[in-house]
Order: sequence, then structure tokens, then C-alpha cells
Amino acid sequence: MTRKTVRIAMNGVTGRMGHRQHLVRSILALRDQGGLDLGDGTVLWPEPVLVGRRAHALKALADEHGLEHWTTDLDAVLADDTIDIYFDAQVTSAREEAVKKAVAAGKHLYIEKPSATTLEGALELARLADAAGIKHGVVQDKIFLPGLLKLKRLIDGGFFGRVLSVRGEFGYWVFEGDWQEAQRPSWNYRAEDGGGIIVDMFPHWEYVLHELFGRVKSVQALAATHVPQRWDEQRKPYAATADDAAYGIFELEGGAIAQINSSWTVRVNRDELVEFQVDGTEGSAVAGLRNCRAQHRSATPKPVWNPDIPVAERFRDQWQEVPDNGEFDNGFKVQWELFLRHVVLDEPYHWDLLAGARGVQLAELGLRSSAEGRRHDVPELTL
Repeated sequence: MTRKTVRIAMNGVTGRMGHRQHLVRSILALRDQGGLDLGDGTVLWPEPVLVGRRAHALKALADEHGLEHWTTDLDAVLADDTIDIYFDAQVTSAREEAVKKAVAAGKHLYIEKPSATTLEGALELARLADAAGIKHGVVQDKIFLPGLLKLKRLIDGGFFGRVLSVRGEFGYWVFEGDWQEAQRPSWNYRAEDGGGIIVDMFPHWEYVLHELFGRVKSVQALAATHVPQRWDEQRKPYAATADDAAYGIFELEGGAIAQINSSWTVRVNRDELVEFQVDGTEGSAVAGLRNCRAQHRSATPKPVWNPDIPVAERFRDQWQEVPDNGEFDNGFKVQWELFLRHVVLDEPYHWDLLAGARGVQLAELGLRSSAEGRRHDVPELTL
């Protein structure tokens, strides 16, 4: 076996998502398994270079995981010819400028979503990357989750017949930060810092709907700030200026209608933090992060509405669990593997900056729909 090293500048890995999912459960997990076997006698060895603004946090992270290379000088690391890929998991407001620098330096790009704060900015990044001839990808992790992979298996097998509707429920209660520490950073709740659940979650819903059911043709959304005051990391109160809940209706190519509620102000009464129910002419399914249950037309019971007597049947027990039929790896890691193979072997990869721009577009139109109180068509994007 020949070992080929790929050096990755990882910016923003001191944050929760960048640390846990991208560094530990993806790049370091690949190293723990001995690298990525490319199948041609070559093993790809990812070498992370940690980048950020806080030297003490970077050093602590590097020491924790036995990593040698870290820096607070983004320009210097981008000028390093040994760096192959630039990864960005910073706050969204800082991403665009850093990605432009990476493009100018000729680095391949792999970035978190949203790719930019505006659609114009997202499309500019895609055009710049294409013009530079570099490879680029945007994280779209949800479609690699076990539950949605099982759902896709049902779709590909024709289980649903004609899909009629998709209903999604996402969210949990994020503590305000006064008497219990919040699970999310305070900037998420300040619009001036790029926060808001529409900006955060509508890019996810765009690629989930697009990949599984068809392109989003229109959106009607209502955003709300249900909790107007929160407490930051220093336990100081601040005004929440961004939306913490959004209620969206999406018309899909092919005629299906999707309704998705997104909320950081909901207490969970479902099996998983996100669930999608898909109803079709031949069957229905409910998919979460890991599990998926289905009910075929031939096995659908015949409920009768009668509010005068107690319910005698357990509706959830009437659904069949969709089997794993395989091993499922971490979704972030799976997409990292695909992107690395794309960079090194030029294998096909379509989760690029244009796909990322579609997510930014849907978030923009969702916010506009809420502000104007009307439905907006979603134009098909091209570069």
C-alpha cells in the first residue's frame, strides 16, 4: 500500500460542529481506521492543520488529539503550497471572505452551510471556484443519515407510488441561558451576527427535499421569535433579534407538498429530534435520524373517527420497521470520504457550491416570504 497525504486547513474546529463532527468523527476517525483506502493500492492519509482566532483553544485542541500543526494565521496557511484543501466551519458571517482567500490561493474547498450570508455572495463563490478550476463541496450531511438512507431506499424501490406530501418536524428546547446553559451559541439568536433558524435550517431542508423528492418550486414561510430575551455565554442578558422558529410550506417539482416546522422552542414528543413523514398513493413512512418505519397500502388499517370512546388501537404499533440491511457510518465522515475521493481521483461529486447556493436562496426567500406574508417562487439556479 502506498500512503498519500492530503493536508487540510480546518478553520473553525474549536466550535461544536467543527470539533465533534468534522475533526473528531470524520478526519480523526479516518486516521484511526488507517486512512481512506482508495481501492487502487493507495491509502489516503488526511493531515489536519487547525486554524482559528484563539491560540489557547487551538493549542488545547491540538494537545488533546495529539496534533502537531495549528495556527491563527489564515493567510500564512493558505500561502503554504503543501495545503491541499481549505475547510471552513466558522460562523457564517466570517466564511465568505475566508473562502475567497482560499480560492485565490488555489485550494480545493469544502465548507459548512450556509455557504454565504446572501444568495449573491453564494453564487459569486461558486463562479470564482469554477473559474479557478478548483474542486468544491458544501456539507449536506442529513442525506447520509441512516434514517434518510432507508427512506431513500423505499423511494428508489417505488414503495410510495406517487408521493403526495412530506411533513417534517425538527427541533428541541434550547435553554435561554439564565438558569441552565444554552445548548447553542448566543450568536444563533442575533440576526446582526447571521443567526436565525431559517438561515440555519432551510439550507438543510432544500437539499433533503431536492435529493429525495424533487426541486423546491415555491416557499411560503412564517418566522417567529418566540423567546425575545436570552442570556449569552457570560450569563448576560441580550435581545434575541433572530427567528427561533419557522413554519414552512414548500411546493415540490412533481406536485408533492412539503410542510416543515423548525423550532428551538419546542419540547420533544417524538422518537427523534427530526422526523419526516412521507405519504404516497401506495404507502407511507416516517424517517428520523436513524430509524425508519413504513406502512404499505395493503397493510393500512381503517380508522374510524369516534370522539365518544377511548382509542383502542396503538397506531404506532401498526407500522413496520425498515431494516438496516447494512452498516451505517457517521454521515459527516461519509461525505468527507466522497469529497476526498473527488479531489484525489476526480470521482463524480454534485454537492458543490451551486448546491450550497440553492440552500442560501431558499433561506432568503423564506425570510422574504415571512416578511411580506406571501408565497415566493424559487427560480432554478444556474451559474
